[in-house]
Order: sequence, then C-alpha cells, then structure tokens
Amino acid sequence: MKNSHSESYAAAGVDVTAGYESVERIKPMVESTYIPGVMGTLGGFGGLFSPNVSGMKKPVLVSGTDGVGTKLRLAQLMDKHDTIGIDCVAMCVNDIICGGATPLFFLDYIACGKNNPARIAEIVAGITEGCRQAGCALVGGETAEHPGLMAEDDYDVAGFSVGIVDEEKIIDGKDLTAGDVLIGLGSSGVHSNGFSLVRKVLDVEHADLTTPMEELEGKSLGETLLTPTRIYVKTIQCLLNNGIHIKAISHITGGGLYENVPRMMKQGLTAQIETASFPVPPIFTLIAQKGNIPMRDMYNTFNMGVGMILAIPKEEAGHAKDILCRSGERAYIIGSVVNGDAGVELV
Repeated sequence: MKNSHSESYAAAGVDVTAGYESVERIKPMVESTYIPGVMGTLGGFGGLFSPNVSGMKKPVLVSGTDGVGTKLRLAQLMDKHDTIGIDCVAMCVNDIICGGATPLFFLDYIACGKNNPARIAEIVAGITEGCRQAGCALVGGETAEHPGLMAEDDYDVAGFSVGIVDEEKIIDGKDLTAGDVLIGLGSSGVHSNGFSLVRKVLDVEHADLTTPMEELEGKSLGETLLTPTRIYVKTIQCLLNNGIHIKAISHITGGGLYENVPRMMKQGLTAQIETASFPVPPIFTLIAQKGNIPMRDMYNTFNMGVGMILAIPKEEAGHAKDILCRSGERAYIIGSVVNGDAGVELV
C-alpha cells in the first residue's frame, strides 16, 4: 500500500492513508484477541476462522449483531472513546450466550465523518478488551469515512459476532416448568439501552458530566453513564461447566424486563419477578426522579440493575448462586416460573 494515495479522493474528504495508519495502530490490539481457530492476520478481504467441532454431534452456528446507540453521544461529549467498544461487543456476545453458544469471533464496523487514526485506535481498544472478556477473536472489521453525511467528529460503531453450540445443548426454554427459579445477574448500570430517554431527561448536552455527585455515590454523571455493559459470557460458561442446568436465559436490553423476559418463556408459563429482591442502582432512581417517569416505564425501558436473567431448576439454585458469588458475580434469586400467559409479572 506504499504507493496508494489519491489527491482527488482526499480533496473530496476521504484520506485513504489515514485508513492505513489506523490499521497499523490497531493491528497489535487485534492480534491480542486471537484464539485457537484464527487463520491469517489483519488485512485480508475476509476473516478466517476454523472452529474446533470435535466432540460435537451437530454443531450449530449462532450469530448476533448490534450497535451502541446514542450512548455514543456521551463518549463524544466527554472525548472518551476507549470503553464504548466494550459495549458493542457486549451487546452481541451477551445475546449469543443466551442460546448456550460460545462466541468464536467478532467483526466491527466504524463509520466516521473523518478518519482520526488515534481516535479509531481508542475505539478499537475497547472492542479488543470486550473480545478478551468474552474469549472471542476480533478477526476483521471496516472503518469508513462519510464526509458530507456525518460531521467530522461524529462516528457510529456496530458489530457482528458468531458463536457455536452443539444442537443438543442449545438453551431455548423448551424444558421450562413451573417452580423453576429465576436468578438475576447484576448489571453495571444503564448498559447500552434507553439512552435517548436518558439524554433527554438528564439534558446531557448541557449537564455537568465530570463533577462527583452524592446521588451517584461519589461518581460523576458522565462516568456513571459511560460505564461499559457487563459481559456475561464467562459467567454462563462457568455455570455450564459446573453442571448447572440452565433452562432459559434472557439478556435485558432495550425494552427492559417487560419486553425481554417473555422472550425466554414458553406458552403457558410466566416469569414472576419480585422487584424488591435486587438493588436498583442509583442512576435509575435519578433518571426516574428527574424525568418524573413511572416505574412501569422504567422497567419497560431499562435493566434496572439486572443485566441477565437465568431460569434453573429449584434444587440447583443454591449451588448456582454459590458458584456465581465465588466467581465475582452479583447474583440474586429474583423470582420463579409460574403458570400463566402473562410472560412476565413484576410484583
């Protein structure tokens, strides 16, 4: 690529040499995510991965794709871009693990008004950290300049991941029964959902994002809101490796508990959740108060402190919670599966 340069294209707003510089900056970070199965290195037209399917009777690929949404505006306002990539990875791999699949690899897409190689490297630093937390490899991606479509300092981040699971081990809720216990895994905060409402209610464009706040336990508003989405992949794998029978999993994303929990239930069963059984982080209290938002809407928009919900047999609940606590996870028994067609019922 030493001879690749177009003055005409650069005059139109796209500097291809900046793209090459970005690749050189991120290459060591990308290679730090490589796991067995990765073939080749960064720079090809497609990412190559050879999965190990030994011991599997019928391997099934599971895919997930998502972005970060308007949480990106917080990163831009604070000029802090090194954690937003964790959110992007989390939104994809947390979906994949709901089916019991192990994430294998990840690809990112970064669109920007102008390619700033240092900023791109910051973004990718978060993406690679997310991949390491999830145990998957970053095998490729794309950075695209969109002059005239986006302002120079604007950017958007999206991702795509693929995992694998043996068909007989897919977690899909088919064997759920009344009496199964629901375990909630603590969230790290707002995660990456509901930020259009957050930004409106807290007026983040004009708010003080850096001063510690008593309402947020001494943290600043910006720090609290930018806290990356928690990645639950290794937690779920730990439970499965210890023989816990996980019957169903729900990743609590946009739409909160009311929208996401029913997705793991089968017809005739309802998840009955006791809202007093887990602590609600102070950021949600602040949002509700500032926006005068009804609790029903809060639980229908945000995770409210629970980023993932598992359904397991009642007799395994104690053992599962012990494993989770020993692994550093904040886990709460938040309810049970009951007969009914509501899907989810908060009490």
